[in-house]
Order: sequence, then structure tokens, then C-alpha cells
Amino acid sequence: MLKENTATEANELPLYLQRELKPLVRKIDEEHYYPKDFLCSLGEKGYYTSKSLMKKDVSLREFQLVEEVSKVCMTTGFVLWCHLAALTYVRNSRNDYLTTKLLPKLEDGTLLAGTGLSNPMKFYADIERLHLKAERKDGGYIVSGALPSVSNIADEHWFGAVAEVNDDQRIMLFIPCNTDGLLLKENKGYMGINGSATYGCRFHNCFIPDEWVISEDADTFVEKIRPIFLLYQIPMGLGVTSASVQSIEKAGNRQAGCNQYLPVQAEELESELRCQREDIYSYLESNFENLRWQPLIQFRLDITYLTLKAANASMIHNGGAGYLNVSRPVRRLRETYFLANLTPTVKHLEKMLANPENGN
Repeated sequence: MLKENTATEANELPLYLQRELKPLVRKIDEEHYYPKDFLCSLGEKGYYTSKSLMKKDVSLREFQLVEEVSKVCMTTGFVLWCHLAALTYVRNSRNDYLTTKLLPKLEDGTLLAGTGLSNPMKFYADIERLHLKAERKDGGYIVSGALPSVSNIADEHWFGAVAEVNDDQRIMLFIPCNTDGLLLKENKGYMGINGSATYGCRFHNCFIPDEWVISEDADTFVEKIRPIFLLYQIPMGLGVTSASVQSIEKAGNRQAGCNQYLPVQAEELESELRCQREDIYSYLESNFENLRWQPLIQFRLDITYLTLKAANASMIHNGGAGYLNVSRPVRRLRETYFLANLTPTVKHLEKMLANPENGN
């Protein structure tokens, strides 16, 4: 079994989430509120730091952090995942400016960042073409094109992106949102996760200096970081499934106990959740230094289907009370459908499992 946090740490985080995040959840869900201050506070409390720690310990702590946050609010779990994915890019870069100037700020919460890799992940799975083009100039690149959806960004945030230089070269960049020529348009028309600070990004001949280049060989770099990119999505499903099971248990005695006749019960879901959690933790314990893409795809797909099953069952167990737009079960149902459509989507995952030779 993987190393767990100390008892003090394990108790501190859930209490902190109940005190600081839970009061914000309804505002996040109904008013499109972006929990920026909460994300920054996690950095202030040391939850993003990697200094003097083994990579495995950092990843396990961050995996558990996403799960605990997602139990309370998966929208916040998602924007947290965005920031942790961006941290992964910078931690693995060989660019001194990024690792010495920006990484400390990303880890202490004074700077937040988004992912920007939805389109590149689909490109590397032969689903889409790359939307950004780059041309080499003295001291950097000129970038043009548009990304339809980048989350966890705002005026002072940064985000990762991949641009094509030519048929044989793609570069990965880390870009501040206030870059000259970059226009942001907020997206708020989603069924859920509207508090995720999601924007369409249009590049009009933006100059990106060399100090913002994560890698000039994006193909190799993305292959290196994508296991952690995918790994950190799994605890979103673990967290929402756990919260849905608790919701079913609380609804157990309503309406003269008729919920006992429903085909999907909390015990079944809890058993499946426990098995999936144990499987992923066992895999990480044995394979962390050599994470492989295909097993992680299966883990991500399995938890997504279980989360859909649990959120749907929670709606039925809660009956009319769960049908209200402001109810927790309906919020979790909306968040769960987003998880199914988060890159890599369920369709994307199924394709990669069926065609590992050309869908990876």
C-alpha cells in the first residue's frame, strides 16, 4: 500500500476543506464563481511544494489532494488538476527561467496556471490537427491560431500549449495570459463546471520568447509527462464516487425505506470503489518509476464509468430532493458528465484501448 500522510496531515486537509471550500460550493456551481483564493491558499499551506521531496511522494500527495478536494467539489478538483498539470510541465522542463523563476511561485500559490493540452492530446491520438502554428524568429517564436477551451486561467495566470513549427517539429510553450496579441473569451455555457475559469484563446502573431519555451521537442516531452497528466484525473472520479456513495447512504431511510429495493446500492458501489482504489494504488506502488500509458487509460476509463454509475444511482436514491437544481446529487451528476468529456474523453480512451498502436 502506498505511503499515507501522517495522521495530523490526514485530518487537517478534510477539516480545512470543510471550513474553507464547502461554503463556496454553491456559489461555484450556481454563480460561476472561480475559487482562485482557495487554490492559492493550498499553495500557501505547502500542498504544491516539491522541494526536498522525492517525485513519488510529491505525486502521491497531489493525487490524494485531488481526491479529497473532489469529494467536496469536483469543479474545484478540476481546476486543481489544471494547476498540478501545469506544475508537471514546468518541473520537467530544462528551461532555467521556468524552473528557477516561475516554479517557486507556482508551488507557493502566488501564481496559478492552466493546462492547454486538450488539443495536443487529441493530436497525438490522431483525432485532431494542431490548432497553433509557430514560426522561428530571433529570440523566440511567433505563434498564431486558436484554442477553443483552456481552463484555470485569468489575467495573471499562465498555461501550457503546443504549436507546430513544421511537419517534423512541434514545440511546447508556457504562456502568460497577458501576452500581447492573445485574446481571451470566457466560456460559461456548460452544463456544469462553469466556475472553472475556462476561456477560448486566440493568438494573433504572439511573440513567445525562448525563456517561455518548455521544450523544443514537444513530441518527446508530451510522451514523458502525459502519464502524470492522466494519473491526476483519476482521483477526481474517486472523490465524486465517494461523495455519491455517502449521499446514497444518507438517503437510505427515506420514504419508508423503499430505496432498499433499488438495483444499485451503496454497498455495491463502495466495494467497486475500494477495489479500483486499491488497484490503482497497488499499480503506482510497483510501477511509479515506469508508468505506462495503457494501464492508466484503463484506470481512467474504469473510474469514469463507476463515477457515472454512482452519480446516477445517487440521483435515483435521493428522489425528488435530488431533482432540484441546487441539490448536491444533481451538481455531482453534472460534474460527472464533464469527467466523461474531459480530454481524454471516454470516446478517446476507448479508441486508444482498442487501437493502442495508433491511438496512444
